[in-house]
Amino acid sequence: MCRPHRTAAGRLIAFSFFASALLPLVAVHAADGVQLYGLLGTYAGSIRRSDSTAHTAVIGSGGLTTSWWGVRGSEDLDDGMKAVFQLEQFFQPDTGGAGRTAADPAGFSRSAWVGLAGRFGQLTLGRHTSPYYLSMQQVNPFGASVVFSPLVVQSYVAAFGSTVIGDTVWNNTIQYIAPTFGGLGTTIVYAPGETAGKSGIANAGLHWRYVRGKLTAVLSAQRMRTAAVAPSTGQKAYLTGLSYDAGWARLYASVQTTDNAVTDIASRTWQLGTAVPVTQGGSILASWATTTGRNPAAAVARRDTLGIGYDHYLSRRTDVYVTYLYDKIHGKASGSSYALGIRHLF
Repeated sequence: MCRPHRTAAGRLIAFSFFASALLPLVAVHAADGVQLYGLLGTYAGSIRRSDSTAHTAVIGSGGLTTSWWGVRGSEDLDDGMKAVFQLEQFFQPDTGGAGRTAADPAGFSRSAWVGLAGRFGQLTLGRHTSPYYLSMQQVNPFGASVVFSPLVVQSYVAAFGSTVIGDTVWNNTIQYIAPTFGGLGTTIVYAPGETAGKSGIANAGLHWRYVRGKLTAVLSAQRMRTAAVAPSTGQKAYLTGLSYDAGWARLYASVQTTDNAVTDIASRTWQLGTAVPVTQGGSILASWATTTGRNPAAAVARRDTLGIGYDHYLSRRTDVYVTYLYDKIHGKASGSSYALGIRHLF
C-alpha cells in the first residue's frame, strides 16, 4: 500500500493516484506472482442538476472513485524484461451489478491488457484506461470522480454536456509508456477502428506528464474517431494543466479545448481547484469549472459547476467524505447536490 504521508493533502493525492491506477508500472517492480486488489465506494445523497426539475434521493455507486476490483501480475523473463498483465472490473456496490452501467462489458470493463516491460518502457495491448482521463485526474482535486469533479462531469458525463467524445476506457488499444527522463513521462496510444476498408477510423493520443518536486504538469492530446456520430467524423481534444503543493494547500489549474470535425462544434473548459489540509487526516476540496460551447445550430452555451467537499481519512485505506455540487446552465435554474460517502481500498 501507499507509504504514510505527513499531511492530509498528501494522503489524498496518494489515495487518488493509487485508486485511479495512475502508475501502471507499479506491477512491473513487484515480485513475480498475482495480486488481488481494488476499491469499494458508495454514497448517499440528493442529486439535482441545473436542467433537472426536482431532487433525486440516491444510494449511488462509487462517488469520489468508481468501485472496481482487479488482478495483476508479472513474470521475470531475465535481462531486465518482464511479462505483465492487468484485469480490472468496475462494479456497482449499491445493486451488486457488474460494470458502471448495463452498457459496460460483462467481464473486465476497467482494463484488460497484457504486454512486456523493461528498460525500454512498457508496451501493452488490450483495453486501457484513457491516458487523457488519467491526466485529467492529476490536475483537479476531485480526481477521477464522475459524480463530484466539475472538470470530469463536464467532460465525460452526458447529463452535464460531455464535451469529450468517447469513453474513459479505450478498447483494442496499443499503449506504450516510455521510461521517465528528467521527470518527464510519455504515453502513446493507438486504437484501430477495426472497420473493414476504413483504416482511417482510428483513435490516437499523445500524453506527457512532468513531475519535479512539488510540481506536476500534464499535456494531453487525443483524436477520437470511432465514437463520432454523423455528420461529425471525429474530435480533437487537448488538455493542459498543473498541480502544485504549496505546503498549506495543493493548487490545481487546467484548460481543455475540443473541436468536432465537420460540424463546427467546439468547447473550452477552464478549471481551478485546491485541496487544503485542515485537520489531522482531513482536507477541504474545492473545484470550479466553466465550459463555453460553440454550436452553429444553437446559441452559445455556458455551464458553471462548483464542487466543495471535506474528505477525512480514518486510516491509510479508508476515508469518509461529504460533498456539495452546484450546477448552473446559462438561462436555466441552478441545481444543487449533496452527498455523504465512504471509500475503502483493499
